[in-house]
Amino acid sequence: MPLLDWFKPPRHLLVILLLLTVVSISALAWLGWKVLEQDRVAEAGRVQERLQHAADQISATLRGNLAETGERLSSWVLTPPSGDGKPEEGLLLILTRSTLSAYPPGRLLYRPLPSPEPEAPISAFAEGEGLEFRQEQPGKAAEWYGRLAESKDVAIRAGALMRLGRVTRKAGRLDASRAAYERLRAVVGVRVAGAPAELVARHALCELFPDSGRAGALKQDLLTGRWHLSRGQFEFYWAEAARLSGRQDPIPAEAEAMAEVAALVWADWKHEPTARGQRTVWTEERPWLVIWRSSPEREAALVAESESMLKRACADGKVLCAAVDSDGRIIAGRKDGTGRAAVRTAAESQLPWTLYVTDLRSVPAAGVLERQRYMFLGLAVMVLFLTAGTYFIARAIRREMEVSRLQSHFVSAVSHEFRSPLTSMRLLSEMLALGRVPGEERREKYYETLVSEARRLQRLVETLLNFGKMEAGAKQYRFEELDAGDLVARVVAEFEPQVAASGRRIELNGAPKGCRIKADPEALAVALRNLVDNALKYSPDQPAVWVEWGPENGCVAIRVRDKGMGIAESERKAIFRKFVRGSAAAAAHVKGTGVGLAMVRHIVVAHGGGIQVASEPGQGSTFTMLLPAIERV
Repeated sequence: MPLLDWFKPPRHLLVILLLLTVVSISALAWLGWKVLEQDRVAEAGRVQERLQHAADQISATLRGNLAETGERLSSWVLTPPSGDGKPEEGLLLILTRSTLSAYPPGRLLYRPLPSPEPEAPISAFAEGEGLEFRQEQPGKAAEWYGRLAESKDVAIRAGALMRLGRVTRKAGRLDASRAAYERLRAVVGVRVAGAPAELVARHALCELFPDSGRAGALKQDLLTGRWHLSRGQFEFYWAEAARLSGRQDPIPAEAEAMAEVAALVWADWKHEPTARGQRTVWTEERPWLVIWRSSPEREAALVAESESMLKRACADGKVLCAAVDSDGRIIAGRKDGTGRAAVRTAAESQLPWTLYVTDLRSVPAAGVLERQRYMFLGLAVMVLFLTAGTYFIARAIRREMEVSRLQSHFVSAVSHEFRSPLTSMRLLSEMLALGRVPGEERREKYYETLVSEARRLQRLVETLLNFGKMEAGAKQYRFEELDAGDLVARVVAEFEPQVAASGRRIELNGAPKGCRIKADPEALAVALRNLVDNALKYSPDQPAVWVEWGPENGCVAIRVRDKGMGIAESERKAIFRKFVRGSAAAAAHVKGTGVGLAMVRHIVVAHGGGIQVASEPGQGSTFTMLLPAIERV
């Protein structure tokens, strides 16, 4: 239906229908939104309940892990670990008033307390150093150091070997210096110049042979915590190893931070010892969890990353968890502030932190999505049905109103068509009956007019009756073989008196032979008569119309052409419907019933053919009947 037709009367019916549809769709949309909102709220409640349950589980798991760690620390206070008893992750510190042991060995780079290893007093080497420095007799000093290097005291022997290597190196005796340092390297458990003897010897050998790869091995041993060093000693020898190896690698942040935490633990143990506890220690913006158990003589403390303990508690990966200290800093996990969260304060969870648990899934669960999908689908189907129903109801209303309007026009047109001949017949009959017609010639003229009007009236009645039969499917056709040219000549001959009186003509142009068709002569004559009559009516100012026939693509084409007012393109299909007339004909006040072309189409289709129209407004029209031709064998 064209869009403009929707805005033709009756507008109020269409407006009411449109308003009802809009209200219905709006109600459906509101209902769907409310249902979706309720489903969203219910899902949010389920998510919050799941988060609360997950927060309780994580809290319980963390409490259990901390309690288990505390029990192990309590046992290590009594008996230091060995073998399988060592912790798998983190650093275990066993502290006494004068010692600090780290497990597993190699995780602590440097220590916060002096080494217990012995070192020979400087006075034991006074005579040799006098020869070396004051008297500047390196040879005699080397002899003196060499004799002292045979001492049974390991500490004195180590100090003498370190000085012997130094003095021979200054004298350019590199082989002797190397031999002294190699002997010193084998001495363990003592210190020289405040550092382990082995470390001093390896550092000296690296300086003697910088290209031997010894510096790289020294760096690796420093990273394993092989020697008891202070922080300053470690940093010095690390810088020396980096210089000698040519690689300026930074100290690993984790190992350095762990050593700093160990220093803090040692300081707390020395100044404010407590029986048990746990706290978070920050180093370089990095949090560490420290848990300890102690007795008056010993303390066992575990230094571990807070992240590792929280990961074990959140191992299922379905939620996002974060532990926050009292200052609001995240010590482990990740906090997502975009969604709902379950919070467990330190007082509620009996943990040293506040826990935030959020849902890791950024999209609703599959069940929620499926429900929403089906809901949207149902709403869409209902809206589609409402829209389609509204469209078809409105279309039916428009069609019914259009049919009613066309029927009204048809009744008016038929009444007018009937009134003209009836009025003429009544006037002529009254004049003849009253004897008011003078002269026999005038009476004969009136009689002829009466016969003509009676025939016109009869033809109109027969047209309506035939159309009614065609519409009802009761029309019976009697097919017979005939020549299209003969049919055209016979029909056109009927119009000769009419066109002759008006000074117009009908020009014929067709094939003389070979246009045989099988048709009902009377019905096909009615169809052709309608086309010729229309051509004459709708081109009143033109001197001629044309009728042509001939074979065309296995058919016989009969064309009626005029140069009249023409038909708009938008009306070319509609004019073949009953009661429909072109807008140009109505504007020109041309009489007609609106059933002629509809009857032509019925007749041609009943003959197995088709009808075509080619027209331009103001240029005329050409109607073509295509009828199956009889093929001669």
